[in-house]
Amino acid sequence: MKTTNPYNRNTKRYAKPFSLALLLSLMSLPVWAQNNAQGITFSKDIMPILQDNCQECHRPQGQGPMSFMTYEEVRPWAPLIQYKVVNRQMPPWHIDRTIGIQQFKNDRSLSDEEVRIISDWVNAGAPEGNSADLPPTREFADSGEWSIGEPDVVVTWEYNVPAVGADLFGDIYSTDLIGKFSEGRYIKAIQTRAADDASRRVVHHALSYASSDNNRNNPEEDQFLVEYASGKSAEIYPDNSGVLLPPDSEVRLSYHMHPVGVETNAKIELGIVFHPEGYDPEYRRWSKQLAQRQSLLDIPGGEIVRTDGYVYFHTNTTITAFQPHMHGLGSYQCLELIYPTQGPTAKTETISCAHWDYNWHTIYNYADDVAPLVPAGTVAHLISYFDNTASNPGNHDARNWTGDGGRTIDEMSFAWLGWYSMTDEQYIAELERRKNLQNESETEIAFIGE
Repeated sequence: MKTTNPYNRNTKRYAKPFSLALLLSLMSLPVWAQNNAQGITFSKDIMPILQDNCQECHRPQGQGPMSFMTYEEVRPWAPLIQYKVVNRQMPPWHIDRTIGIQQFKNDRSLSDEEVRIISDWVNAGAPEGNSADLPPTREFADSGEWSIGEPDVVVTWEYNVPAVGADLFGDIYSTDLIGKFSEGRYIKAIQTRAADDASRRVVHHALSYASSDNNRNNPEEDQFLVEYASGKSAEIYPDNSGVLLPPDSEVRLSYHMHPVGVETNAKIELGIVFHPEGYDPEYRRWSKQLAQRQSLLDIPGGEIVRTDGYVYFHTNTTITAFQPHMHGLGSYQCLELIYPTQGPTAKTETISCAHWDYNWHTIYNYADDVAPLVPAGTVAHLISYFDNTASNPGNHDARNWTGDGGRTIDEMSFAWLGWYSMTDEQYIAELERRKNLQNESETEIAFIGE
């Protein structure tokens, strides 16, 4: 695990708007740059990268603003592609690569080598190469395909959002699961999505809950299922865990809608993949908003502000997922663990840091063998930064003060954490398993080096 200063204000790179002047300067490349690409061409080297990492969104009927299916479509955007990938803005994976855990189940970032190849190709004038070198055209499933595979059940809601007005908050219910199964089932993977582009524009967030007794008067007793916000990826649980869905549950959607100038019929879908019927996983998995800010946010115009939040772990725990949450001024967030030791043995560890882009509420699902093991008594410390300066491209007017609140124009800070609790015996056994894995890895490395 890499550990460095979680936030250095003097060296942090801000994502600035891409200007026409920058685009023209990148297209006007010196002749000598064409000799540095070592024969890299679009057909042979760039198209495979685009197919694997970009075309899912950048294609007709995709979510991306332009298509990357052919050389003719890609060439005009080559300088912008270089800018976005070099600055790690695309593909959208905002984990800080210099600190903390780097192994995730859903990592969609480019490798350093892929970034270098794209950059060298653009610097060489973006040559097309021989079309015979092109890989077979990638075939895509229907645009309605789920990233968790075909769900076992799908729950749907609709809500009419007016063209103008204040932000809308409330609850709507679905009876889609009533009568589907008579016993509780454990969820293996879950995904909420806005069903179309119009819905994505108006749905700020949507939280789903299961109510086993269908008592709408006590929503605090409902079982939380999953959160949705713009760009949110699916939640994938470790094979030995699952979220329990009680039988015959109504499913409540706690929504926040934001009018955008056009009357919109917002459609929201919840897809669920279950473990096999009768399967009882070793661990019951949970998810919750944790480490809320300790005081109300006060973000003056033209300033960068830090806020801190804490949560105490009463049990031994495996943290399975980390998802930052802020609004438009958020820029960076870190998760630090303060272990229950004192004196000279006191220890803290920065687990993950992520740059923040409000358009991409990414959940970072840790790989099973590196998911943080947390002894009882540990405190999770969440450090969040807000950039209310002109350097923040998402800021409308850096002269304005911004404060705490639930509206889209307000700010907040917490993290969605996924976890499951462990007994002392389970915790010790997992520690030993990981120590053995580490010893095996070190032995292999030593053998290779001999």
